[in-house]
Amino acid sequence: MKIKLKIQQKIQLFIISASFIIYIIAVGYISLNARKMAYNDATEVANRYVHETANDIKAKLDADLTLVKTLSNAFHTYKYLPKEQWQDLFSKMYYEVFKSNPQIYSLWDSWELNAIDPEWDKPTGRYVIIYWREGDIIKHNTEFRSLDGDPVLYAEIKTRTLPAIWEPYEDVFVEDKAEKFLMTSLNAPILENGKYVGIVAIDITLDRFQKLVEKIKPFEGSYAYLISNGGTIAGHPEKELLNSKIEELFPEDNIEHSIAQNILKGNSFSYVSTDANKVQNYISYAPIFVGETNTPWSLAISVPIDTIMAKANRSFRISLLVGLFGIILITLVIAIISRSITNPITRITELLKQLAKGHLNDGMKIKIETGDEIEEMTEALNDSINGLNKKVDFANRIGQGELDYSFDLLSEEDALGNSLIEMRSSLIKADKDEEKRKIEDEKRRWANEGLAMFADILRLNNDKLETLANEIIINLVNYLKANQGGLFILNDDDKENIYFDLLSAFAYDRIKFMKKNILIGEGLIGTCAIEKKTIFMTDVPQNYMEITSGLGGASPKSLLIVPLKLENDILGVLEIASFNVFEKNEIEFVEKLAESIASTLSSVKINIRTKELLERSQQQAEEMTAQEEEMRQNMEELQATQEESSRKGAEMEGFVDALNVSSYVVEYDIDGVIQKINDNYLALLGLSNDDVIGTHHSGNIVFTEQQKIKYDKFWGKLRNGEIVKETTTINIKGNEFVFSETYSPIRNAEGEIYKILKISNNITNYKKLN
Repeated sequence: MKIKLKIQQKIQLFIISASFIIYIIAVGYISLNARKMAYNDATEVANRYVHETANDIKAKLDADLTLVKTLSNAFHTYKYLPKEQWQDLFSKMYYEVFKSNPQIYSLWDSWELNAIDPEWDKPTGRYVIIYWREGDIIKHNTEFRSLDGDPVLYAEIKTRTLPAIWEPYEDVFVEDKAEKFLMTSLNAPILENGKYVGIVAIDITLDRFQKLVEKIKPFEGSYAYLISNGGTIAGHPEKELLNSKIEELFPEDNIEHSIAQNILKGNSFSYVSTDANKVQNYISYAPIFVGETNTPWSLAISVPIDTIMAKANRSFRISLLVGLFGIILITLVIAIISRSITNPITRITELLKQLAKGHLNDGMKIKIETGDEIEEMTEALNDSINGLNKKVDFANRIGQGELDYSFDLLSEEDALGNSLIEMRSSLIKADKDEEKRKIEDEKRRWANEGLAMFADILRLNNDKLETLANEIIINLVNYLKANQGGLFILNDDDKENIYFDLLSAFAYDRIKFMKKNILIGEGLIGTCAIEKKTIFMTDVPQNYMEITSGLGGASPKSLLIVPLKLENDILGVLEIASFNVFEKNEIEFVEKLAESIASTLSSVKINIRTKELLERSQQQAEEMTAQEEEMRQNMEELQATQEESSRKGAEMEGFVDALNVSSYVVEYDIDGVIQKINDNYLALLGLSNDDVIGTHHSGNIVFTEQQKIKYDKFWGKLRNGEIVKETTTINIKGNEFVFSETYSPIRNAEGEIYKILKISNNITNYKKLN
């Protein structure tokens, strides 16, 4: 249910509520910021304090480590002195150092025997010097250790190449001593050319750092503790926690905040933790890097959050009291002011209620003299009443159809007046748009009817180009109410002479029988074909075209040239001329119609070409039949010829076989290289085919100069086509043979000599008889 309130009540309610909300926000913001600032300041103090103390501890440990490193570096002189001399020297040096540094619990070194004793050949074994305190007495001892092997701890120490600080440990230096100390050791290795030869170390008790940790209390209830790199408590106000592991004291914090890992890495970090008594504490850790060691320790400080926030809480309570007093004062002031505002507004409200009910007259005006915005509001309301009366009169006039009635706006921002004027403009525009719509509808109807009519014309006259062209141009000129038109068709029968042929022309209701050819690119028709775009002209060039009739001739006012385009191919051009200027819708109509005409022309030309091809095919079929008969006769003659050729081939094959049996046959190329030799000849020579093929006619023969000239003439005659006969005597395996040889040039189909055939006959016996 909606609660209705008077304006005075709303003013009081809203302003007081807003003031209260602002107060809550302001106090909350200030308090939260104050608490946050107090918290940040306190944590900053804690962080600074823990870092400063960590630096103090670092300085003390750095001094001790520097001492160890100094001794380690000094020991490099051992190799320049006899063993007994440097051992005595170092022992005295230890005593002086030990005496001057009371914080050192013990000082010791360890020397590898294989480094200081040339006769020692074992890998382990060391010489140790030890100084320690018992009360005020300084004692020392020397001994040999690890003769049979290194302990695990010492073996691990030998692998280190950097100074180190050890984890805390409880130690008793001599067995009969009951007192135990929490200690750590600082050591520096002695390296010779990167090789471990010994170590110097000091053992120090952590009690001096314990005292320092116990003094760290920057806030009430705060405390500090020292942690080694391995997470061992090395200093804590509660001594029973010494030598405990951080993971055991704070298991949950260690898991959540990775305490051990952060200490191991030497990170500064902090967090808020709740202890066993449900008290929240701010805990900050500062790393302690000792010299060049890579095992940093850490100092932590724990501060109760309540201690940090005590001052901020007190400020918050004071802010609440001040804010409450302010709200009471504001409430009284608002009550007085709201009463002086709401009384005039009540009168204005009554007037607005009458306006809301639609009541409007000049007697509704009111007069209020307060000298403020309410008086201005009253005058503005009176002006609105006057303006509304005028608008009512203007609306009545428009309703009566007086669209030209004059009306003055109250101002440029008179929304209602502007709306009435826009309504009048809309009514005027609606009348004009209706008239325009009727004209557009008429144009669309005209175009659709025309396209339908020409669709029938194209469908009924698609078998002959001349008839189709005449029907198109006659009906198009009449439908456009033009005066003259022509249809040009692309003639590409001769690919070397392509042009546009005037297929049909029409003017003044009669077909004009004209012959006209236009090349591509010639005149407007050729240009239209190249550009593949419509050309529309209202300024037709003089002498381009003249429309004539029985009454005389005149130039047209407009010329329309449209390409007949199918996809991207031009099949023809339409040219229409008129004494009237073509409208845009008429041009669009002709362009759409041109697409249909182009498609139909393509179909008609294809049909005509198909008919021509069919007739040509029938003619070719008849010619083919005659050719087949002639071919049959030729085949019969060819078959008889082949039979005769086969008979002669068989005779020739018998002749070759007889020749191979009775004679010795060799084939040479024109350079005298043997290409083929018969088996009869090979048997006589006692050679194989591979031994002979590829050898030269003159192989293994040495010629004199005169013989060489005669031999070249012999082959020259053969290459010129002469048949040469010779009688040759050959010694084969100790037997002398006489041959009658005939060399015959052989020609190919082109008449060229391509090989030499030698036929040899053995006439040895004939020669012996003679």
